[in-house]
Amino acid sequence: MAIFASLSALTYLVLIIPFVTSLSFNFDSFNPNDQNVTYEADAYPANGVIQLTKNQRDSGANYSIGRATYSKTLHLWDKASGNVTDFTTHFSFSINSQGMNIYADGIAFFLAPADSRITDNSTAGGGLGLANYYSRQNTSRNQSFVAVEFDTFKNIDDPPGDHVGIDINYMVSIVNVTWFSNIPNGTRTDAWITYNSTSKNLSVVFTGFQPQENTTVTVLQTLSYNLDLREYLPEWVTFGFSGATGTYFAIQTIYSWNFTSSLNYNENITDPDVPQPSPVPEDTPSKNKSGLVIGLISGGCVSVAVSVFILFAFWRKRKVREDEDEDIIDGSMTNEFERNTGPKKFLYGELARCTNNFSREEMLGQGGFGGVYKGYLREYDSYIAVKRISRESKQGIKEYASEVRIISRLRHKHLVQLVGSCHQKRELLLVYEFMPNGSLDHHLFKGKSHLTWPIRFKIAQGLASALFYLREEWEQCVVHRDIKSSNIMLDSNFNAKLGDFGLARLVDHDKGSQTTVLAGTMGYMAPECVTTGKANKETDVYSFGIVVLEIEFNEEEVEHLLIVGLWCAHPDNNCRPSIRQAIQVLNFEAPLPTLPPNMPVPTYCSYGSTTSFASPYDSNGPGISGIQSSGTRDYTGSSNNTAASAASSPSASLLYTR
Repeated sequence: MAIFASLSALTYLVLIIPFVTSLSFNFDSFNPNDQNVTYEADAYPANGVIQLTKNQRDSGANYSIGRATYSKTLHLWDKASGNVTDFTTHFSFSINSQGMNIYADGIAFFLAPADSRITDNSTAGGGLGLANYYSRQNTSRNQSFVAVEFDTFKNIDDPPGDHVGIDINYMVSIVNVTWFSNIPNGTRTDAWITYNSTSKNLSVVFTGFQPQENTTVTVLQTLSYNLDLREYLPEWVTFGFSGATGTYFAIQTIYSWNFTSSLNYNENITDPDVPQPSPVPEDTPSKNKSGLVIGLISGGCVSVAVSVFILFAFWRKRKVREDEDEDIIDGSMTNEFERNTGPKKFLYGELARCTNNFSREEMLGQGGFGGVYKGYLREYDSYIAVKRISRESKQGIKEYASEVRIISRLRHKHLVQLVGSCHQKRELLLVYEFMPNGSLDHHLFKGKSHLTWPIRFKIAQGLASALFYLREEWEQCVVHRDIKSSNIMLDSNFNAKLGDFGLARLVDHDKGSQTTVLAGTMGYMAPECVTTGKANKETDVYSFGIVVLEIEFNEEEVEHLLIVGLWCAHPDNNCRPSIRQAIQVLNFEAPLPTLPPNMPVPTYCSYGSTTSFASPYDSNGPGISGIQSSGTRDYTGSSNNTAASAASSPSASLLYTR
């Protein structure tokens, strides 16, 4: 009878435990005979992959639409209990423009009502096969959707460049982040999408590709948003991929896909036909109670043991990951530490104490990378600035190691000095000298103080001196790639110091343009960098020109600042000066150049050997059409030498035709 009572109690426990329904699959490849994937419009399986849109230019690949969805619907949430499913999906894909720098439009992973289908071609282009891009939010329940888009074309209301966004019912993303894609080369990308029903958080992790020295490294990028799926979608949904092309072309391929979901709900509530446990005879109350107690204790012990094991496994996995992260960073900087040229390695506890545990009261600024905090080091009796890189930041371990490795080797009075670094407890921290007057943008745009004209001019000269050091005086050429007013710090005497070398790259002095993944800040990036993805010395000169224009102007010095700023920010990189020429004009050592009266049209030519340069201002400018532009320039401090090079340099030609 005791055994019977124990079984009854166990049956009761099983019945009160929430019932779990799950959906799980894993496709390493895709077979045309597999009925588990449904294809719509132009999507089809071939050679073990899914071609989401047409993949041949000569077959009308523009304005192509395709969908690939799982054949079974997903029980997204339970109406009776109100519970929502947790799910995780991982897929591998590529978008390949076959070397073209303009392409469209992208793909999306989506959830939609079970009867959702492609209706017509109005969803091509920016609609990604989900909605007409130009219609506002859908009001019909059966037209609703939640999607994660990998968007490769800027439509109206889109951010510039390739981006990843979360869309709800229409194609303007609720949140988005720049995607460091490599679409001209068709590099294979991985994405992980997870929904946590407890926190109502939809999170996306995906791979991006950033240049590092002479190679491209893979980085992990993230995006997340909190939403209750019950507010936008019905209980049962279809899910999968949708893609489209528009005016421009790209091949969109899915290589693999796995998915796992689980929905907890009480089976008694959703299914009243479940049999109840048999009644226990009343003539053995003491034995029944003993069996029940034994069953509950046994079950409790097993639950505790399983919980402890799971917690230990998670702790161990996290510990291994932390050790691996530190090994990566330490391996990247071993040589610098061995030569004793690397920065000081701080302990996390030291930096937490000196910043009052990174309190908001000590925060100096906040950016996309994380926060900067003011700290005081007692042993050095000095203040420091601690840059704490956020885990959600695009700046990861590789960028952190790159910044430490590059800036720790540079020594110049107009560069921010790196004091030390720390990488413990999965934290990435950089320690810099403290700049009492903050960043230049706070003075120019946020009213922190009024900068006098002599100070403004000194700031421009200091920044030019720093760039000259990075380009010509140091052993290698450093391409900064993110020169802007917020990265220019001011010391107690308002001397300019350039900082933030997270995107910087080392190149040999005799090398021309470097093909890279687009990086930097829009508005400060040279137009050819945005268009071609090539960063070089001239792109930093363009950014310098934009900063100089922001500094404003007055009288003779102002005229020099204005003209040098416009000269450096010339749309055509062949007509920009070298940083040496810009310094000569700023220091009144060379005459002002004559700039064209109208905004020139940018023209780009290859770097390297001597090439023909066609001037965009033959009718209005100083008559430099057809000038031969040399891929290498030799400028000295001599005005005679500089003038002699005017015949082979469009920028020098401007300098000596005033």
